[in-house]
Amino acid sequence: MAVANEVAEKAPQPSPPPGKKPEGEQKTSLYAAYQKVYPREIQGKFRSLKWWSVGILLAIYFIGPWIPWERSGNAPDQAILMDIAGRRGYFFFVEIWPQEVYYLTGVLILGAIGLFLATALLGRVWCGFTCIQTVFTDVFVWFEKKLEGDRNKRMKFDKGPWTAQKFGIKTLKISIWAIISIATAWTWVIYFTPAWSTSVDIVTGQASLGLYGFLALIAGTTFLLAGFAREQVCIYMCPWPRFQAAMFDEDSLVVTYERWRGEPRGYAKKGDEFKDRGHCVDCTLCVQVCPTGIDIRNGSQLACIGCGLCIDACNSVMDRFNLPRGLITYDSTNNQLARAKGQPTRFRFVRPRTIIYTALLAAVGAVMVFGLSTRATTEINVLHERSPLYVPLSDGQIRNGYTFKILNMQPGEQTFTLATDGIEGAKITAVGYAEEPVDSVQLPVKGDTVGTFRVYVTAPPKALDGSSTDLEFVLTNQATGETLDYETLFAGPNR
Repeated sequence: MAVANEVAEKAPQPSPPPGKKPEGEQKTSLYAAYQKVYPREIQGKFRSLKWWSVGILLAIYFIGPWIPWERSGNAPDQAILMDIAGRRGYFFFVEIWPQEVYYLTGVLILGAIGLFLATALLGRVWCGFTCIQTVFTDVFVWFEKKLEGDRNKRMKFDKGPWTAQKFGIKTLKISIWAIISIATAWTWVIYFTPAWSTSVDIVTGQASLGLYGFLALIAGTTFLLAGFAREQVCIYMCPWPRFQAAMFDEDSLVVTYERWRGEPRGYAKKGDEFKDRGHCVDCTLCVQVCPTGIDIRNGSQLACIGCGLCIDACNSVMDRFNLPRGLITYDSTNNQLARAKGQPTRFRFVRPRTIIYTALLAAVGAVMVFGLSTRATTEINVLHERSPLYVPLSDGQIRNGYTFKILNMQPGEQTFTLATDGIEGAKITAVGYAEEPVDSVQLPVKGDTVGTFRVYVTAPPKALDGSSTDLEFVLTNQATGETLDYETLFAGPNR
């Protein structure tokens, strides 16, 4: 009987029907449920630095489009403006025209290289102190703390039953968030449209439906991302953490935990000895203050934005136990290894990758400055009339028509002298300016505008080389003496 039972136990059991799990097997989810992060308030050097960064960046953002700057013509008197309707970009004394979009490309390249350099030197300093998501999340959380209390109070407040007081506080918080979001969207819009006139249109209901829709889009995005998504944007939505690790090396300064000094960790109270144990008292304060809710003691992580608040928290605990600061600190991997071995440490800011980034930054910046300082203030464009290519006149002369455009990039009106070269005996007429053939014609162009003129050139057949003869327009600025040449063709009959 015992043998029979043993054989029965070893015999293969019948498989369960398709779609049905074996008895006793529990379903295991591969996804963890979201747990809201309640960052605790902390004071310290990095918290102060973050507030300074938030204040300066928000001041620049909200004040920028309201800075007055006198401009000529119909251009808005606004220092910073990307005028979409007028197809012009303004940044104080710099004015960017549509054909100069490469300057915007240069600015983006400078920003990217600068970000690479900052990351190689100081890790995720951009994420922790200057990212727009970080800045607005700090502001939203600050109002939440003022209304609902610090970490423990907010956790208890959210878990408690809905009362009239809770409803009122939540409504007030949501209202403040909404006002900040609307102000953010409003400011964003007036970076691309004239500030005063657009604001009046928005308030009076005269703005377009598209503008109101764009306001709602930006405001809604700000409200959701800074108010509710928060650290999820940094962890799941933002692509930057995924590839910035490639810019780190063993000498990059990042937020680190001195494991060699902190372990083995354990509970301690004031007055305890730390002779045969680590300095970490396992208070979890570093986790409680983290805006993304991570434990830096587990090592460098994608979710760490490098804000340094855990450093402030840990230093406050070290001060309480009269222990050296820096258990959690901004340091490099090389320095951590050296310090664990009792060797001297050093900061290597000059190394191959930082030299390359700095050289690229300087090169692109130099090209930008040179281009802006030497760029022409006048450009011309000539379009030859195609139908007909030429017209024989009654006196035997051959006439060609051209659309002549002069781009005056200076603020004041300029007068230009237009003449031709390359064809002997060629004469010019310009509709509205020179009705009879002349050697040259005066063409006025208002400031910051494109002057368009209808120009005709007549030439004797004997001066032509057949169906196509090289012709050069010569444009001279009467005020500055600047001369521009434009080569084109003069069409005529075959010989």
